[in-house]
Amino acid sequence: MPHLNLTYFIYVWIAIAILLFPIQLFVSAPYGRHTKTTWGPMLSNQLGWIIMEAWALVTFVIVYLLFFNTNQYALFFGALYIIHYINRSFIFPLRTKTKGKEMPLMIALSAMIFNSFNAGLIGYFLGALADYPAGYYLHWNFILGLILFLAGFYINYTSDGILINLRKPGETGYKIPHGGLFKYISCPNHFGEIMEWLGFALMCWNLASLSFVVWTCSNLLPRALHHHKWYLQHFADYPKDRKAVIPFLL
Repeated sequence: MPHLNLTYFIYVWIAIAILLFPIQLFVSAPYGRHTKTTWGPMLSNQLGWIIMEAWALVTFVIVYLLFFNTNQYALFFGALYIIHYINRSFIFPLRTKTKGKEMPLMIALSAMIFNSFNAGLIGYFLGALADYPAGYYLHWNFILGLILFLAGFYINYTSDGILINLRKPGETGYKIPHGGLFKYISCPNHFGEIMEWLGFALMCWNLASLSFVVWTCSNLLPRALHHHKWYLQHFADYPKDRKAVIPFLL
């Protein structure tokens, strides 16, 4: 019965992500280039990013360790999750050149709640429920998922690097990015992260990871569309043949 109740909860959680998708097409979260100071107290971008992303890392580790599944594949998937969030929690914000930029505290706190659910669910499924068989690495979903995850991580990391290096020390403005998948889309960093979690969901093959990739798409696809629209509005010479987030399609 507890597992059945958890399954129902995840279905509801997925439904909420789907319902929020069209809303987010019209309302952009107010941080980054879309920052608004009308959302209450502000804090530095770097600190806000560390707070909201590190919370996912801490939550996942705590929940996993409460059960500590020794299945080798559960440990491997957990390691991939941790590597991603070490990058997002510490490496990425410390690489950025956004001194003086701020985000609403409300955004960081909302992200912490969101990350608590997703990290907790994934930590529980891997730490308590996962029972992958010997030779699982030969399954098609493991192979395809690992390829997507690694490719997505590379795209996300290198695209972040291109964006970060657009600014010289002391600069805070925005420029048109070039190089890598920026030739085809405005937000390859978002595209890479979607690839990561799609690959992760294929590898893990459980409801928790499925719900996370649905939420990732619900959040990042609209945000990429907002970024793309912003570029077109602010740069007259912005490449007109670029798509927003999926090469040649969207």
